[in-house]
Amino acid sequence: MATAAAALLSFPVISMEKLETGERGAAMEVIRDACENWGFFELLNHGISHELMDEVERVSKAHYKNCREERFKEFAARTLEAGEKGDDVKDVDWESTFFVRHLPASNLADLPDLDDHYRQVMKEFAAEIEKLAERVLDLLCENLGLEKGYLKKAFAGSQGSPTFGTKVSSYPPCPRPDLVDGLRAHTDAGGVILLFQDDQVSGLQLLKDGAWVDVPPMRHAVVVNIGDQLEVITNGRYKSVLHRVMTRTDGNRMSIASFYNPGADATIFPAPALLADGAAEEKEGGAAVYPRFVFEDYMNLYVRHKFEAKEPRFQAMKSDAAPIATA
Repeated sequence: MATAAAALLSFPVISMEKLETGERGAAMEVIRDACENWGFFELLNHGISHELMDEVERVSKAHYKNCREERFKEFAARTLEAGEKGDDVKDVDWESTFFVRHLPASNLADLPDLDDHYRQVMKEFAAEIEKLAERVLDLLCENLGLEKGYLKKAFAGSQGSPTFGTKVSSYPPCPRPDLVDGLRAHTDAGGVILLFQDDQVSGLQLLKDGAWVDVPPMRHAVVVNIGDQLEVITNGRYKSVLHRVMTRTDGNRMSIASFYNPGADATIFPAPALLADGAAEEKEGGAAVYPRFVFEDYMNLYVRHKFEAKEPRFQAMKSDAAPIATA
């Protein structure tokens, strides 16, 4: 517990306005350490207006209450009944969620139960998050010594764009947190994830040095975490880390997570520059530790093994690998 408390005190938080001042070097060092040792960091003063974020929060919470709460209550009653009878409900997640796709083609107009105002607010927010994601990727390029734009290009499929979408989630109160998690522990499959989370209700945790650490809720912050694809491209220098959402007996936690991922047919592999100059920490005689693969192939594997260790997934993408064993 002491380790978790100490880690929380030092959780990496970066005010992006410092990147425009004489404190830029120190801020970039916090980002570097976060990517290598935490897999997460939190951004303040990131350029997205507080008014827009407040409106996204307002309409998202209203949408849950008006359109999704009753359906969730039915699921919750079934889950609790099964758990209290002794059935194992650890393979379900205590969440209400829907997914908005932005790129390569938007599905925003096709989603039911969203009014025109919600669609417009989400469209504006997605445009801002996309710009911030690409700015973050360029900061990572700078820290890695890669040319500006390298990661954005690496994510571009044949259509010249990433796969980009937003998962809108609510984690309602749970009377039996001992029975079920809000979201089971996993790493994220994709590239870089930008999260706008509830600043009043906590629950998100990451695994660091064997201890679960809270990701602190902060007003108008954006939480960034590293996905599996960035671990591959950096040849293990940056790490995707296990994270989870805990259930609580009070509070309905909002989570709006945007995933800036490679295009479906993008080929992912360790950046040659990181191998050539010896910058990557994990290498075998300058060789890539991670395989080359098509992102869609990885995703097809991930959906079947999301809540399992990532290392067998990477191993399975090698051309001569045996399939992952299933129970």
